[in-house]
Amino acid sequence: MTANLYGIPTCDSVRKARKWLTDNDIDHQFIDVRENTPPKSQIDHWVASLGAAKMVNKRSTTWKNMSDADRSEAETGDTTAILMANPTLIKRPVLEHGDVLDVGFDVDAYTQYFQQ
Repeated sequence: MTANLYGIPTCDSVRKARKWLTDNDIDHQFIDVRENTPPKSQIDHWVASLGAAKMVNKRSTTWKNMSDADRSEAETGDTTAILMANPTLIKRPVLEHGDVLDVGFDVDAYTQYFQQ
């Protein structure tokens, strides 16, 4: 089963996750969210499963440059719409693999997800 990893190629966490997957011979596909923003239904699933707080990257330049109204909408309103309009605001990397849906890169978690 191929794992899907979503993010942007310049993100350090994404780079580490991609390297770990490659070094551990894990079949995976990388999806650049800037070039191929996931469909609304998929982002809805992420937000519903993990929560808006976990999906919104508040350390990003995008967040820092947003209006207070858009920040409020991202936190308590239509998070999916804000993430679709600003895909670099999606916390990353997002990993989908079977029943696993996770955000961020943690070696121990990835090791557990892909026990060989």
